[in-house]
Amino acid sequence: VDKWILSKLNTLVKDVTDNMDHFELGIAVQKVYDFIWDEFCDWYIEMVKPRLYATDDADSQNAALWTLKTVLIDALKLLHPYMPFITEEIFCTLQSEEESIMISSWPVYKEEWNFASEENAVETIKEAVRGIRNVRTSMNVPPSKKAKVYVVSEDESLLGIFEHSKVFFATLGYASEV
Repeated sequence: VDKWILSKLNTLVKDVTDNMDHFELGIAVQKVYDFIWDEFCDWYIEMVKPRLYATDDADSQNAALWTLKTVLIDALKLLHPYMPFITEEIFCTLQSEEESIMISSWPVYKEEWNFASEENAVETIKEAVRGIRNVRTSMNVPPSKKAKVYVVSEDESLLGIFEHSKVFFATLGYASEV
């Protein structure tokens, strides 16, 4: 999931920079807004919560914290032309490496942050979670009631995605086990 959000951010940086270069300011800010709420807050933060609360894997916890900070700082930089005072305050509170967001460098597209297979894997998980949530809603199953989720497929790569993502898939899909 860390690679997925970095890849999404990378694409956002490229798109927003292109939109701003062509003076499509409304489109650019809408993309930043959608990314922050839909991808970062709704999905990524929820996916990394189990890693953040786990006390047995410090490396994974540190990687999640680094990714959270990196993505939030770059998102603030993209949002800064629209909300300068708020982004400056959050930026200066969040980090101490740079003096001000106003003189920090603008985020740039990085080819090494282009993770297409990880994006595909997380989008598959998101689609499955939406499906589980829709079924639960249509059957009036309360969120407190957990169920076992069975993933059946002849596609080994699809099974690998779910096997590798069991922890956050179970959390997001309200499953007792996968």
